[in-house]
Amino acid sequence: MKGLKKIDKTQRFLIAIIVVYCIIVAMRNPAFLSLTTLFNMVRSAAGTTILAMGVLVVMISGGIDVSFPAVAIFGGYASLRICMWCNIKSLFLAFLISIAIGILLGLINAVLINILKLEPFIITLATASVFFGVMTILIGTKNVGASDLPEQFRALSSAKVFTTVNQYGGKIGLSVFIIPVVLCVLLTYIILHKTLIGKGIFALGCNNEAARRAGFNVTLLRLFIYGYAGFLGGIMGIIYIAGTNSVNPVSLVGTEMSVIACVVIGGAKPSGGYGKIFGTLLGVILYFLFNQTLVYLGLSAAWQDFFMGIVLLISIMSTSYQNRVQNRKNFIYTE
Repeated sequence: MKGLKKIDKTQRFLIAIIVVYCIIVAMRNPAFLSLTTLFNMVRSAAGTTILAMGVLVVMISGGIDVSFPAVAIFGGYASLRICMWCNIKSLFLAFLISIAIGILLGLINAVLINILKLEPFIITLATASVFFGVMTILIGTKNVGASDLPEQFRALSSAKVFTTVNQYGGKIGLSVFIIPVVLCVLLTYIILHKTLIGKGIFALGCNNEAARRAGFNVTLLRLFIYGYAGFLGGIMGIIYIAGTNSVNPVSLVGTEMSVIACVVIGGAKPSGGYGKIFGTLLGVILYFLFNQTLVYLGLSAAWQDFFMGIVLLISIMSTSYQNRVQNRKNFIYTE
């Protein structure tokens, strides 16, 4: 019962939508209820889930970051090209290079936000273009196909945590991508709820000046927040390349709105100060349910944006209503 009380109205609403939608899809196509569907969804959602954790942390702090697709593809693509040029065979080094680049780009965002004192949305909108431009100038935009990928990327793409047999006798397996996803989710939870930094992130989102007066170093907090978002972007860059088994350097352009939508649908306040990991995960699940199962209902992929928009609107209205109720209670209490 205590666990249920921790689930807010927005999350209950999302759970209800997910359950009802799954029932409808399963009635239309029983093949939906299979391990194959589950494993495919886990693999497809891995990169988005990792990015969503970074967006959640930034949004709780009161910021909006739209540069994370540029950070992710810059880190992943640069790491790939360096591995190809230097004949690097280590997957660990590939991740390390991508993560280092991601953190560096995230810190650049934080430094500009701290210096210019402008809205993070404006800064990251500009840096997204700069990062893409620098990547194009320094590395190029050559597509890399599956046959040209270094061995460690191909090995990561096909690696499984375990394999089993589906109802048709074919082999299926849970992608190893689930491991970095779980680790990133756990790390984000620990940072937000078990550390002083996490308290500072929530305080910063509620009131910048109040956080400063409470003793938090706002400048260092922002460096950590955007550096952490870059860290997750670096991980996602490698996961994305391995997941698609190829890379087009501009293929992540435009995906920022989908990830932000998942976080907002999960109940995070764009104004800052509130957000939950569980709600964000529900938002990602709902997004990929629509993304991969509308075909079972005989609908085109174009309907995905429509359904996500409706859910987003309802979620925002629900959050707004809860805020008004809470503000009214606070007003009555102070009176």
